[in-house]
Amino acid sequence: MNLRRMAAIVLKELRQLRRDKLTFAMIAGIPLLQLVLFGYAINMDVRGIEAAVLDQANTMRSREAVAEIASSQVIDVQYHLDDPQQIDHLLRQGKISAALVVPQDFEARLQRPDPSRPPLQLVVDGSDQSVQASARQLAAYPLPGWGGQPGVEVVNFYNPERLAPLNTVPGLLGVILTMTMVMFTAVALVREREHGNLELLIATPVSPWELTIGKVLPFVGIGLIQVSVILVVSHWLFAVPVRGSLLELYGASLLFIVASLALGVWLSTLASTQFQAMQMAFFTFLPQILLSGFMFPFAGMPRVAQWIAEFMPLTHYLRLSRGIMLREAGLHELWLEVLVLLLFCAVLLSLAVARIHKRLD
Repeated sequence: MNLRRMAAIVLKELRQLRRDKLTFAMIAGIPLLQLVLFGYAINMDVRGIEAAVLDQANTMRSREAVAEIASSQVIDVQYHLDDPQQIDHLLRQGKISAALVVPQDFEARLQRPDPSRPPLQLVVDGSDQSVQASARQLAAYPLPGWGGQPGVEVVNFYNPERLAPLNTVPGLLGVILTMTMVMFTAVALVREREHGNLELLIATPVSPWELTIGKVLPFVGIGLIQVSVILVVSHWLFAVPVRGSLLELYGASLLFIVASLALGVWLSTLASTQFQAMQMAFFTFLPQILLSGFMFPFAGMPRVAQWIAEFMPLTHYLRLSRGIMLREAGLHELWLEVLVLLLFCAVLLSLAVARIHKRLD
């Protein structure tokens, strides 16, 4: 082994890395991103769960009990309801994750403590495991005036048995599509350039829009096949239901697939090599998976992290898939998430076409 020759190779690699600005940025960017996300944005101690209150007793003591529960900061009361049916409506729309119910005989239950009939009931969205865990904290909360005993009964809607696959599979559906769709198209144009096919495409009458859509369409079918495989296998192995419309679930998945493919094509226009394209694709995976609410509770993140997550397609698809599969919600009830995904598709496709147009000039 010749140390001089080996040192020359090392020096060559360092110079090549210095010229490859994207790779050099990733060397520092990925550790910094992970440090910021895990140290600042990721918080397992959930606070401020969006909630509603149905006070059927409407007495001074019931209002004091509600204020006492709200002071724990686990729930953030945003709605005061008059009808129990409004709870299910707001849960299905995803506007709340919990509802505190005060029964009409609240005073009587306080006077005659009975562990089988707690004075308060907390209805939670069982499609989110982090909400269930936070609700269990309130279940152990000692209610003043009730002998210091826990006075909150937790009722899990949509997942009463608290089965983990029911929470995981709808989110995993989006994660798998994100990883495969972005990765497939991130190398699409780069591969054409490296193989010399891009020059041939430039010589043809193909417009930037035709080239972009042509790159995206084949993978749309692949994405829908992946959706079908995941749904069939998850139902067969884990009995994960699709309580809402299967057609609407496929419609929401189609929007998300197009948004992910458009993101991949746009990344492909920014990269010079397939390795760079894969690096950038990975760089988009990390914040989406960590901030979307799939792995860590969305309600526990700082406001800034939540605002950033709102600009990520996976965040909105996660709400759509859980809403349709578990809460039997319709697209008309989740119209805001649909609108955001449509906007993602339009913006990302336009950005990709604009980049392709510049390269074809």
